[in-house]
Amino acid sequence: QVQLVESGGGLVQAGGSLRLSCAASGRTFSNYVMGWFRQAPGKEREFVTAISRSGSSTYYADSVKGRFTISRDNAKNTVYLQMNSLKPEDTAVYYCAATKVLVVVPGRYDYWGQGTQVTVSS
Repeated sequence: QVQLVESGGGLVQAGGSLRLSCAASGRTFSNYVMGWFRQAPGKEREFVTAISRSGSSTYYADSVKGRFTISRDNAKNTVYLQMNSLKPEDTAVYYCAATKVLVVVPGRYDYWGQGTQVTVSS
């Protein structure tokens, strides 16, 4: 089992920045690919970004490329999502998740956090 706890969400104006954190406990954090997903009201959960076990490889959805940055600190069992140039359409609940393979499909992720709300005002 891997327990994931997100933090750092909040209300920000368009053009602003937020940094989300996801702290992991349980099994060896460095054994897992970590991903961030988001879900807006009335919409399906969508892939945002993922990072390999070592942090050497990352993958981003086109909608956030160039604005969001994922990183991880295996010594601290934490993955981060730096979000810059935020837009109202980024408003959603953001979830971190863990899997063994770098994929973009939510169903392939084994462990999920409870989510943190991000609201971007125009």
